[in-house]
Amino acid sequence: MATTYLNGFRLSGSFFRFIWDRILVCSVGKTRIRYRRLTSGGSSSPPPEAIEGVLPTTSSCDVYESSDADLVRVKISLLGDCQIGKTSFMIKYVGDEQEEQTCLEMTGVNLMDKTLMVQGARIAFSIWDVGGDRSSLDHVPIACKDAVAILFMFDLTSRCTLNSVVGWYSQARKWNQTAIPILIGTKFDDFVRLPPDLQWTIVTQARSYAKAMKATLFFSSATHNINVNKIFKFILAKLFNLPWKVERNLNIGEPIIDY
Repeated sequence: MATTYLNGFRLSGSFFRFIWDRILVCSVGKTRIRYRRLTSGGSSSPPPEAIEGVLPTTSSCDVYESSDADLVRVKISLLGDCQIGKTSFMIKYVGDEQEEQTCLEMTGVNLMDKTLMVQGARIAFSIWDVGGDRSSLDHVPIACKDAVAILFMFDLTSRCTLNSVVGWYSQARKWNQTAIPILIGTKFDDFVRLPPDLQWTIVTQARSYAKAMKATLFFSSATHNINVNKIFKFILAKLFNLPWKVERNLNIGEPIIDY
């Protein structure tokens, strides 16, 4: 992922005209995505709320129908086997109120939206959850096209789902070579109940896969909201070059973060 630094612009009315005139949307092939750095006033770094996401946020199912010019759409894709917690992960981030109300639901794909209000800028996450069975493979191209980040997910208590990540990664890269790759182990709350030696084996294998994919590795739990919000903050920081960085954690028995 290539980013272009741009300083000196204010998050004002001109921000929105600038964002749409200059941001290049993610594309397939060798074309790289260019996002401009978000800045606030004359400060060299954004306010803490822009980084930590503590400003009031809303979840919306109508962002695709909105004609507002101040809306920046950010597409995220979730790939992985069945029954690993992808949908629970997505619902935890978007909000429980949308559990029974997906914006788009069809066989093999669920789509949810969440809009963040940051200093007057509306950034809309469009999150595509592709089913993990063979019949869902046909949806991989449309889910991955134009995605700025692809989350490759596996169940920390099932090594076969970790092995499957190789296939999902190969399929995704056929359609999108520039999206930020993130490897996510789910169900960390169950994982910590495994014997320490087995935990160590899975951690070692996951770190090896993440290194080969040039991906950041997160262990997460939708049930206890572990690293769910942090993953999306990390994506925003990478896209818009915000000076926020996750802390590396390689301690066995704790939610791993590796990059």
